[in-house]
Amino acid sequence: MALDQVSRPDPAVLATTGKRMPGALVGLFACASGLSVANVYYAQPLLDQLATDFAISHARVGGVITATQIGSVLALLLIVPLGDQLDRRRLMLAQLAVLIAGLVCVGLTRSPAVMFCAMLAIGLLGTAMTQGLIAYAATACLAQERGRVVGSVQGGVVIGLLLSRLAAGLISDLAGWRWVYLGSSLAMLALGVILWRVLPAQRPRAVTMSYPGLVRSMFSLLMQDRVLQIRGVIALLMFAVLSIFWSALVFLLISPPYGFSHTTIGTFGLVGVVGALAAARAGAWADKGLGQWTSGLSLGLLILAWLALWFTSNSMVWLIVGVVLLDLGAQAIHVTNQSMIFSAHPDSHSRVVGCYMLFYATGSGLGALASTSVYATSGWSGVCLLGAAVSVLALGFWAVTLRQMPDSPASVAGTSAASSH
Repeated sequence: MALDQVSRPDPAVLATTGKRMPGALVGLFACASGLSVANVYYAQPLLDQLATDFAISHARVGGVITATQIGSVLALLLIVPLGDQLDRRRLMLAQLAVLIAGLVCVGLTRSPAVMFCAMLAIGLLGTAMTQGLIAYAATACLAQERGRVVGSVQGGVVIGLLLSRLAAGLISDLAGWRWVYLGSSLAMLALGVILWRVLPAQRPRAVTMSYPGLVRSMFSLLMQDRVLQIRGVIALLMFAVLSIFWSALVFLLISPPYGFSHTTIGTFGLVGVVGALAAARAGAWADKGLGQWTSGLSLGLLILAWLALWFTSNSMVWLIVGVVLLDLGAQAIHVTNQSMIFSAHPDSHSRVVGCYMLFYATGSGLGALASTSVYATSGWSGVCLLGAAVSVLALGFWAVTLRQMPDSPASVAGTSAASSH
């Protein structure tokens, strides 16, 4: 993408003059979000190497993922809300500088304690960058294209997440796992130069309040907003399902009879991209009031995915089918969730996405811990049963709360569409 193709458009002009967001700018948001979130997930296919290098047991090494998710929670509570108060461009450039420092620290340290702290910092800043970019894009675009824009940017996030596993495996096999993080620090430095030159300034449109007031307002949203509560719990369960799968997969595939390299294991992330791309229309469906129908269908796909994954020992084809179904369903749910909650809060996107992603981080952290513990005691079959149980719970929760959603136009239309099917 040439820099001269992406000038610095004024977000206020885009949102008030009826002009659609330029495709090049949407693409920049998607690429930057994908690169940022990848840092949080590089560790997943490297857990066995981290366990060996830092003398951590397989049952406890899931704590590395939990550390990044604790960082994510702190980012969502303490940093992401600043996007509704400060110039988002300056805020993200400052976050990027600290993120680069954390990546270098992980790549160089020999101390388990320092590694865990640096992983927490990577989760903190990688999450803050990603969610800040999503909130920026949602605020700068037209209301009638918000689902499409958020869907595109979120597609970049999911693709970055999935390709992070391939990149981590490939670099690890070629140069060692430490260069995964050192190389990423160089990539983020290059991204920082591009964002500094291209990204337009954006002052918040919401009423200015103090920083403590911003943080308190997030807790108010969590306590009072029914859409956020319902869609947040669905997100918690859905991301727990994803974390259960990806955290255990490396231990399955490095063991006999597979004995795959980390590059081969990371390649399964490419399979997930197919599902993520197929789910890109979910945001547009939510714009048309079909969010509830999309949610129910996608949650059903998660259950079918675990059925396919159960038969992995019979054929690797079932693993591929399971990965596609899992990422297709999860991405569709994620995009639909964000479209619904953004529509309800046009002037507080940073705080809303921060609240929503608290559920995401909690689900991911708990899923990783549960997955590695269950795999250590019950193997792949135990992981499949755990993932299927959480998926069924998510579908049941969606069904029970279907009529408890507020009577917003989108939710009413979505409920009607779901009922008619």
